[in-house]
Amino acid sequence: MKIVIAGAGEVGFHLAKLLSYEAQDITLIDTDKESLAYADNHLDIKVLKGDATSVSVLKEAKVDKSDMVIGVTSSESINLTFCLLAKQLGSKRTIARISNTEFVDHKELIRFEELGIDELISPEELAATEIQLLLNQSAFNDTYEFEDGLLIMVGVFLPKTAPFVGKMVKEAASIFPELHFMPIALQRMGTQYTLIPRGDTVFKEGDQVYFITTSEGVENLYKLTGMKKKEIKNVMILGGSKVGYKTARDLCNSKFNVKLIEKNKDKAFEIVDELPNALVINGDGRNVELLDEESLDSMDAFIAVTGDSETNIMSCLVAKSKKVKKTIAMVENMDYFQLSQSIGIDTLINKKLLAANNIFRYIRRGEVLALTRLNNLNAEILEFEVKATSIVNGEIIKELDFPRDAIIGGVIRDGEGIIALGDFRIQEGDRVVVCCMPKAIARIEKLFL
Repeated sequence: MKIVIAGAGEVGFHLAKLLSYEAQDITLIDTDKESLAYADNHLDIKVLKGDATSVSVLKEAKVDKSDMVIGVTSSESINLTFCLLAKQLGSKRTIARISNTEFVDHKELIRFEELGIDELISPEELAATEIQLLLNQSAFNDTYEFEDGLLIMVGVFLPKTAPFVGKMVKEAASIFPELHFMPIALQRMGTQYTLIPRGDTVFKEGDQVYFITTSEGVENLYKLTGMKKKEIKNVMILGGSKVGYKTARDLCNSKFNVKLIEKNKDKAFEIVDELPNALVINGDGRNVELLDEESLDSMDAFIAVTGDSETNIMSCLVAKSKKVKKTIAMVENMDYFQLSQSIGIDTLINKKLLAANNIFRYIRRGEVLALTRLNNLNAEILEFEVKATSIVNGEIIKELDFPRDAIIGGVIRDGEGIIALGDFRIQEGDRVVVCCMPKAIARIEKLFL
């Protein structure tokens, strides 16, 4: 598959990195020499310095022979123009990263496909959706839904009080006779080493553990992890950015009580007009006195989504010191993910990472139905559909030649989420959720071709 990516920033680099594990023919275009040099030195891809809206550059990149082009520069207009030109030159499929969420809201009205743009990705829209999902599963620090919640991935730090700390996975499973969850990945406290758990893996205090569960199994997980479901009703949002505005709008529609703090006076008044159900405060959220005056200590959740990562982190730490139940900070630098456990913030989100993962799903459409990357962990979760020709079709899980660096978390069959154990037989039409290390992706994909 030949793929041309415009934009060697964090989204483009992460996409190219994911695809480089699969020996795709990738060309990365950017005007920034340093970004291209970094990508060229770290990835097995082609790089091309130039303007992504230049026809001569696109011809040099051979977009006419490309299966897909992806515009993920920081400029919305460049991304749209790049995709439009590439389609005219003969590219089979185009994806553009946009910042104006109105385009997503009205894509049926505008009919972007007729213009030559097959898919639109809004990092801001994805971030706002992620935040609302995190609030709905408030005890967990990471979450993802497959097929509208038939299977749910949740991540949690194991407290000392968790009943199965010190027990093996198979011992923990015996606590509940009817198993509704499967541990799929963990990271030991103070390390950056990702482990795919097996039956004899021992849970330890402070582990960051990811589980696949059903909607019924979420309640079991609350008990097993010693976590309590936190009632989230009062939410304070710092920053009237596109993410902040959309999050406030969605939460107001879901009957949350929302306070939004915005430093820019004009922007604050604009939000007041558009969100009459939110309480909008014009002020500097870095001012601890202002946060106290606005009753930060009575909030159930604090969400910091300004354009400054450090401001978001520091304000979340202030909120945590006031015993706010749930804190979420948006960060630009992916390296900050390594800090979330040690500094005490519940969840860090990166809209660029969300966008890259979402785009990857379109690249593998027909084979991979969904993909998400685990925060902090070097692991991916993929959802495959089993075909008649798939090696796994008709096979019992424990008899499969499955890589050690991967595990089946669950199966969706006939509209039902199933936690599939070793004796489960996979059949055509099943949607199988797999957690695996990047180096195992190629082997896993071959099982589902």
